[in-house]
Order: sequence, then structure tokens, then C-alpha cells
Amino acid sequence: MKRLAILGSTGSIGQSTLSIVEQFPERYQVAALAAGRNLDEVFAQCVRWRPRVVSVATEELAGQLAARLRQAGVNGINVVYGTQGTVTCASLPEADFVVSAIVGVAGLEATHAAILAGKPVGLANKECMVAAGEILTRAARERNVPILPIDSEHNAVHQCLRAGVAAEVKTIWLTASGGPFRQLPLDQFAAITPEQALKHPTWVMGRRITIDSATMLNKGLEVIEACRLFNVQPSQVRVKVHPQSTVHSLVEYVDGSILAQISVTDMRLPILYALAWPERPSSGLTFDLAALRHLDFEEPDFERFPCLRLAFEAAEKGGAHSIALNAADEVAVEAFLESRIPFMGIPRTIEKVLASISEAHPTTIAEVLATDREARQTARTLLQ
Repeated sequence: MKRLAILGSTGSIGQSTLSIVEQFPERYQVAALAAGRNLDEVFAQCVRWRPRVVSVATEELAGQLAARLRQAGVNGINVVYGTQGTVTCASLPEADFVVSAIVGVAGLEATHAAILAGKPVGLANKECMVAAGEILTRAARERNVPILPIDSEHNAVHQCLRAGVAAEVKTIWLTASGGPFRQLPLDQFAAITPEQALKHPTWVMGRRITIDSATMLNKGLEVIEACRLFNVQPSQVRVKVHPQSTVHSLVEYVDGSILAQISVTDMRLPILYALAWPERPSSGLTFDLAALRHLDFEEPDFERFPCLRLAFEAAEKGGAHSIALNAADEVAVEAFLESRIPFMGIPRTIEKVLASISEAHPTTIAEVLATDREARQTARTLLQ
């Protein structure tokens, strides 16, 4: 029986993880839940799962949640809040496995705390690995703690890498759907609205990651994440636009063999893979081989998707540039969703922030967060 701490329990990954707990009650229990501001959802989760600890965004929300739980006759749940509350969930002694699914660097300290506490981590938060991958992977190696990717692409790579050893890997190929604007004429990009950008052709995701998929910045972050997770150079990671989204990633070995991971586009599969690793329990999820009758693979267009080019450049430089890439994007995406900048204002903002950032390589989480704050402030100043 694995007892789970789920960071980001009210988001799509968190809810999919809880559906797996529902499906496999003999395998998994809920030990801790960390949520944000969705009080109704986290209250319902507490009533259903009875975790030992639950964390919410603020002290005020914690008080409201505790009062609602008392009124409902739900006792024995320790309600905490803020970053320290999330750290408490991640390092809870009763937890055997931590699912890190908080969007952005908000989950970084808790993910680091989980690794320091010797907890295996299922990582659905690519921003943590982009901003502090060297720190997290070093801590994991020192404690012999596995970091198991939940993102479908990296989960696919992890599966393909079980066929060989690191020295035999030539290239990791990450696939991308190309988003909703893969074939839109470039002269129409200036008129793209948030509503259009939020209509992803394949996946149902949160607002920021959906916009990042439309700009392909999301794929750029995944390039950096792959370098950190699998200890490869940026030159060993390539991207192919694959609109069918049936091949999630490929690994090419030095002998010329290419292994591909193919499955349904359902996040429950990579989540279950991470939770159960190294086992493979029956999931009930099946793939229709007829979907393979037509597969397209294209080179990404850097003129159409300049965010991807910027990500490859940041991957080569590493350190502060990777941190600033993610931070500037988060600020720019928020501005776009609020209709304060146009769609192509996102890459323009990122490029200006990267041009101003130092060449530093932070060595502690505190330094990472300081660099993140500096990049965000620079982005906000530019947008003013």
C-alpha cells in the first residue's frame, strides 16, 4: 500500500491521480493534499479521502476550511497553509510517494523537501526541473530517490530508456501536437485571441500550459526538463511536430534502433506508470491501432514558434537563463490572457528578459527563487 501526498490536488493532474486511487484502493491511499484557492473542491476531497494533512494557499482559507470540516463532522485533519504548508505535506513521514503537480515554481520548495526527505517523486511540474533541475537531480542521486516523470512526453522517454543504458542513447525525440496555430498563416498571428489560443486540439489542460502549447514554449521547457531528467545535452534532444499525438516520444539508440511509446491521450496512464513503477498494473486503458494508419512528423518552424528557439538557447546557457525563460513566460502569458499584450508579445517579452539576465548558475533553492523574482519583475517592468 502506497500512501500519497498529492501537491496540486484540485488541478487536472491531481484529480486524475485521485481517480487512480479510486480505481486501485488496494494499492493507494491519500496521506496529504496540497491545494490552492479552490475551497469547495478541496473540502470535497477532504470529506472523501480523509488525509492526515491538507494545505491551502492562505491562512484565511485555512481557517475557512477548518471551520467547514468541523461543521461537517470531519475530524483528524491538520489544516495548514502557504509554502510551509505544502512543504509539510511533501515531507509528511506517513507519505510514501509525492505527486508534484503544482503549476510553476510555487511547488519547487515542496518538491525539494520531498526529495530531501527521501520520498520518490512523480513529477508533473516541469517548471521545477527547468528552474532547479541541477539541484533536484543532485539531491535525488545523493539519496538514491527516483524522480519519475508524469508529463506524457518524458514519461514516454522513461519507458523507452528501459531498453538500453545511458551510453547507448543517441537522440531523444519529443513530439508536439503543434497546437491550434500549426497551419495558421503568419500574417494572422497578430489577431490571435486568448479564446482561440485556449482551444487545444488534443489535450485538456490548465490555462497557462494550454497557451504554452500554442506558442510551443511548453515544448521548449520540456527540452530543458529532458536534459536534466535524463542527463543529456541539449544537442541530443530534438522536437518533431506530430499533430496526431499518438506517438508521445521516441528514443534513438546508437545502433540505429528507434523506440517509440504509443498510448491513448489520457493522463491517467503516465500517472499510473509513475505511481506503480517498476510494475505495470492493468489500467483498462486501450489504444486503437487503427489510429496509426496515418502519422505525420514535421520539423518545427522557429519563425512561427520563436518561443521554442528561445528555449533551446536557454537550454544551452542553463542556469539563470532557464529560470528567466520560465518566469518571463508566466508573466507574459498572464498579460496575454488579460488581453494586455498580443499573442506575439509573449516571445518578445521573453527575449527581452533573457537579454537582460545574468550568466549566473544558482546553487541553492533560495538563489533560484531570487533569480525567478528578478526575472518576473523585469518582465512586469517591460510590460508596463
